[in-house]
Amino acid sequence: MTTIYVLWLRQLKRYVRSRARIVASLGQPLLYLFGFGFGFSKVYEKAGQGNYIQFLAPGMIAMTILFTSIFSGIELIFDRQFGFLKEVMVAPVPRLLIMIGRTIGGATVALIQGLIVAVICLLAGFRPSLSSIPAALFFMLLMAILFTALGTAIASVLSDFQGFQMVMNFLVMPIFFLSGALFPLNNVPGPMAVLAAIDPLSYGVDGLRAALIGTSHFGMSIDMVVLSTLSVIFMVIGARLFSRIQL
Repeated sequence: MTTIYVLWLRQLKRYVRSRARIVASLGQPLLYLFGFGFGFSKVYEKAGQGNYIQFLAPGMIAMTILFTSIFSGIELIFDRQFGFLKEVMVAPVPRLLIMIGRTIGGATVALIQGLIVAVICLLAGFRPSLSSIPAALFFMLLMAILFTALGTAIASVLSDFQGFQMVMNFLVMPIFFLSGALFPLNNVPGPMAVLAAIDPLSYGVDGLRAALIGTSHFGMSIDMVVLSTLSVIFMVIGARLFSRIQL
């Protein structure tokens, strides 16, 4: 447990000490929130869908968690190139504990970022159901663990920043845009509905909406089961790939 705690604390301290990182990571969610939220609000209302900010805010929270958690894999590549990972790996502790500590640390940072964006959404006019906040926090935590484990798994098989960024850009944007974060998944074309159904983020966005505003496409129970199952699967995959890292 000491190993997990130390690596978790290291991730948290690196995040707190990097104020530029905190501010910069909020740029894209704010752009979507205010640009799309206020830009399309009238169109959304005229279509009979209600308040677009209410619909969009859970998607922006999920997007923040996605971007923050999956890009935490860059820190693994950074530690490998600058020798820190080698020092940790030769320590007399199981590699599994090292991976768990890093994943929990990255997930915690992603969760904090998501909470910051949630506060900004409140200031923008978002009014969630307060009674369901614990369920929303659970969904946020599951997403953070899932995508941090995915980022760790990918970073474990790559050795340079450029390769990681290309792979992440190839994955992250489709995952985000197909999740229904910006638009309802009801009545979308068949191929897009299939892609949304196999997109892990779709269940996170849907779960947050179910908890915070009471609307759901898949159903909250299905969202919870899918996210919980995928979190375990990606943790196992991430641990296996991390244990095979060659330094």
